[in-house]
Amino acid sequence: MKKNSKVLLFMFFFMLFNTVVNERIFAMEENAFSFTFESIEGQAMPLEQFKGKALLVVNTASLCGFTPQYEGLQSLWDDYKDKGLVIIGVPSNNFGKQEPEGEEKIKEFCETKFGIDFPMTSKEDVKGENAHPFYKWANSQSGKNPKWNFYKYLISPDGSYSGIYSSMTKPKSGKMIKAIEKILP
Repeated sequence: MKKNSKVLLFMFFFMLFNTVVNERIFAMEENAFSFTFESIEGQAMPLEQFKGKALLVVNTASLCGFTPQYEGLQSLWDDYKDKGLVIIGVPSNNFGKQEPEGEEKIKEFCETKFGIDFPMTSKEDVKGENAHPFYKWANSQSGKNPKWNFYKYLISPDGSYSGIYSSMTKPKSGKMIKAIEKILP
C-alpha cells in the first residue's frame, strides 16, 4: 500500500508540474493574433486573420478632441492597406464618457463623418479589470495603459508588440509613418 501511495503521489506531482510548464509555454507563445474581437457589425473578428500584416490598433471615441484623427487614420489606411497594414478601430467609453452611443450609431458616425472603411470592433473597455484581453496583453507588453482616446498600438506581422503611441501622435506623423514602414512585411 505504501508503494502505491508513493506512485500515486509521484504521478500527481508529475501531472501538476507538466500542467504548469504547458501553461507557461502557452503564455510565452501568446501574441496579438491570439485574440478575437467582435466586429462593429456583431461578427467574430479573430486577429489571426491578419497574420503576416502589421496592425495599428487604436482606441477611438466620437466626442473627443482627438476624434479628427479618424481622418488621418483613414488616410493612413488608404495609403498602406495594400502594403500590409491593417488599422483596427476599437470604440471605447473609458475616457470622459466620450463614446456613449451603441455600435450602430458609432458605425454611422464614422462612415458619414469620416468615410471610415477600415475594420472597427464593438465598443470595448481598454483599461482596468474589464479590459478586453487584447488590451490586457498589449498593456502588459508596453508596460502602459492608454491614458486617453486614440492611443495606438503597433503590432508586427508576426503578432509581437512593436510600440505604443499616445493621443498626441498623429496617425500620419513622421514618427508613426517611420515605425509602420519599419515593420511592414
